[in-house]
Amino acid sequence: MTSIPATAPRTYPSLRAAWVPLAALCLAFFVEMVDNTLLTVALPTIGRDLGSGTTALQWVTGVYSLTFGGLLLTAGSMADRLGRRRVLLVGLAVFGLVSFTVAAVSTTGELVLVRAALGVAAAAMAPITNSLVFRLFGDQALRMRAMTVMIVVGMSGFVLGPLLGGTALAHVRWEWLLLVNAPIALLAWVGVRLGVPADRREDLTDDRLDLGGTVLSVAAIGLGCWSLTSGVEHGWLSAWTVAALAGAALAVVAFVRHERRTPSPMLDLALVRTGTVRGAALAQVGTSIAMAGVMFGLILHFQYADGWSPVRAGLANLPMVATMLLATPVTERLVGHLGHRVACLVGAGLLTASLAGMAWGVSHGYPAVAAAMVGLTLGLRTVMTTCAVALVDAMPANRTSIGTALNDTAQEVGSSVGVAVVGTLVALLVTRSLPAGQWGSDLVDAFFRGERVTYLVLALLVGVVATWGASSLTDSRSVEEHPQDATDEEVAGVR
Repeated sequence: MTSIPATAPRTYPSLRAAWVPLAALCLAFFVEMVDNTLLTVALPTIGRDLGSGTTALQWVTGVYSLTFGGLLLTAGSMADRLGRRRVLLVGLAVFGLVSFTVAAVSTTGELVLVRAALGVAAAAMAPITNSLVFRLFGDQALRMRAMTVMIVVGMSGFVLGPLLGGTALAHVRWEWLLLVNAPIALLAWVGVRLGVPADRREDLTDDRLDLGGTVLSVAAIGLGCWSLTSGVEHGWLSAWTVAALAGAALAVVAFVRHERRTPSPMLDLALVRTGTVRGAALAQVGTSIAMAGVMFGLILHFQYADGWSPVRAGLANLPMVATMLLATPVTERLVGHLGHRVACLVGAGLLTASLAGMAWGVSHGYPAVAAAMVGLTLGLRTVMTTCAVALVDAMPANRTSIGTALNDTAQEVGSSVGVAVVGTLVALLVTRSLPAGQWGSDLVDAFFRGERVTYLVLALLVGVVATWGASSLTDSRSVEEHPQDATDEEVAGVR
């Protein structure tokens, strides 16, 4: 009896032909990224309305990052087993429905629960949107352009969050910042349902869900990210911080031991040991340290030291957005002519030089800061786009969701490190409590001195991490370690 060959996956010949699913996936990615920073400028208003203290307000934003970052690997693993489009549709539906519940919130505790649930839903969306956009196209150049579009949209959402939030607060109540997620999620759901092809059984893995790995990964990532926040808030030698760091370390060790022994690991460690996967993930940590550190530092710089309004501070980030939109030809030429490794090394050099330039620019006016922002964004675009494509392309076809989840987890860890570095250095070099209102000249001068040291430390850290990761990539636009047509038997043989 002859076997019936598997049907070829449906792909699109151009970005224009795929506009419906591409727009839907971009919407899904935008809403989950903008939610990271959207409420930042609304925290004082929320505090007044709900009678919240400082610690409670920190949980309003922090709990989203904790649930989001902690569940990324779990969501990617589930998508590779249950179906990528199916998991994304569930995530979008939950995200939209939970956003509606903010209308009934009357206490800070209730808002924290809503934000935690949004983080869970966003975790079911983030790795899958990138994985699906990668699978819409068979041509490598189209994949690169589609991934570029996704990253531009995601970074724009992250950067524009404070601007959109500050502008909206001038006209509507803060609840609308979350309520608006519902219609966006609905539009994305319809677009994914109509435009993204259904999952094929042969593109998924038949491995059982790794429940032990799920629990340990959530514990490791969650405790690790929370320990960085706790270090800034309570001190690095406080009991809470030390306990969280110890718990995260133990969870990592237990996770590695479990993944080596279980027959159906959530994260195949043999894949992580390949140069491309390891290097791309490490370079992504470096880019996110730079982006989150600069974003957090500039929020303090513009709104506190310069005394700008939230709207003006948000507008000050427009050089980053403009560079994201205009840098596509530069990024594509770099990768096309130099290959992944050299292009990423160039991007890492841009990141390092721009952070060093930021250290000089913060005390020389906004034009100097804006110039550093342009160079930084060009480096971010180059490294983030190239590494995202290289990492997913290095994974077997039935592991692409866990590949993008690893990419997103690396970025989330990097973001936590970047904020922790800036927060710790500002507390050590400037002040542990930021006074409200207009700052005096002495405090502003101290803040500028602290910023210079902070950005030089970031330049050194990002330069080492991003360059180390980039040096492990290949010199080609195609990745050889794990071809896309690898079978389950071939992947199993790697283990």
